[in-house]
Amino acid sequence: MEHPAVRKAALRLIPFLFFLYVIAYIDRVNVSFAKLEMKDVSWFSEAIFASGAGIFFFGYFLFEVPSNLILRKVGARMWITRIMITWGLISALMALSSSAVTFYFFRFMLGVAEAGFFPGVLLYLTFWFTRKERARVIALFMTANAVALTFGGPLSGWILDKAKALPAMQPWQWLFVLEGVPAMLIGFVVLAYLPNGPKDAKWLTQEEREVIEERLRVEELEFGKPVSVADSHDNAVLLKLVKDSRVWMWCGVYFLLVFGMYGITMWLPQLLKTMSGGDNTRVGQLTAIPYFTAGVAMVVNAWHSDKTNERRWHIAVPAVIGSVGLALSGQAFMPLWGSLVCLSVAAAGMWSTLGPFWAVPPQFLRGVYVAAGLAMINSVGNLAGFAGPKLFGQVKAGSDSFLSSLLLLAGFVLAGGLFAGVVVPLLARRSAETEDQ
Repeated sequence: MEHPAVRKAALRLIPFLFFLYVIAYIDRVNVSFAKLEMKDVSWFSEAIFASGAGIFFFGYFLFEVPSNLILRKVGARMWITRIMITWGLISALMALSSSAVTFYFFRFMLGVAEAGFFPGVLLYLTFWFTRKERARVIALFMTANAVALTFGGPLSGWILDKAKALPAMQPWQWLFVLEGVPAMLIGFVVLAYLPNGPKDAKWLTQEEREVIEERLRVEELEFGKPVSVADSHDNAVLLKLVKDSRVWMWCGVYFLLVFGMYGITMWLPQLLKTMSGGDNTRVGQLTAIPYFTAGVAMVVNAWHSDKTNERRWHIAVPAVIGSVGLALSGQAFMPLWGSLVCLSVAAAGMWSTLGPFWAVPPQFLRGVYVAAGLAMINSVGNLAGFAGPKLFGQVKAGSDSFLSSLLLLAGFVLAGGLFAGVVVPLLARRSAETEDQ
């Protein structure tokens, strides 16, 4: 961060947004730990788990683009407050699941409630930071993903074991309640703490506000004039995005990467429980190891991507490395520690693609198209959050080991790396040549 005003904004905003994303991600994936204690529930099965874990992303998909357009119009402070309170409430209500239908309903509504948070924050960061800084800033924010899994795993395992002694509810029900309530409470903190942009930041001096806004104005003059919301209609924005081949290319890359990420995220507790034979607390501790490694790798890869101003190979190379880690982690000759090393390599590779990846779309999208484009890429790509866990479970059902399922994930992640490194640039070049003719 070159200017003190920018560093001041980063120190004020990134830790807070980071904390919000930690809470969001714990609530999104704690179902993978709840599963460990739901095996004796009469209406529950591995097939229901796989479908319910993924159906979250259909609600997410349907409401993400509208949510991000609303955020741009009403402001980040009010809309993120709404998101936090409603998703915390619905996460806690997961404890009321009493059949496959209610389980699916609450997971779907959780996706609806959370839709717009992640791309909304990405959009919000474009109000403060230039494109040269965004990979690092996004990676710092997105390490919350890995941190949530690093600390959320041990926390969820501990809650499940300790809640066995609590009355009134089953351990998996206590897990949803105790991890859902904090999001509701923090929603009111957002209302008091988060400014809509530099103009509303009372903790900046007038000179500091002007510096941040001027840097963004200079960048827009260099790379193109932004399109204002007032000059655009939502239908026209969406129609233009649907016709933009670049958006679909990055949707495809993200889908392939997310397939691997959510496939392993939703099944890792069960995988490690099978490998280790430990209790829930022990399993939670083991899950922390790959995600801690991923968090470190995310920051390092994003720092180097910003330093070299290179994005493509900082996505492709880690993805290929991650696919190798996945493929090796389920081999029969691997002891537990060997599988953990391979899973750590896999997580480091997959998750470290995220910072450079999300720095790319704002390079070719402008104004209101940034808001809708980020949401579209995220929502379409996150449909793999349904496909990954679902297909992982189906492949596992036909095998005595996790190897075939892990190889499936490895194939998708490898394809994502090759697509980002080779196919997307080639197609973009051909598209540019066609337009010039």
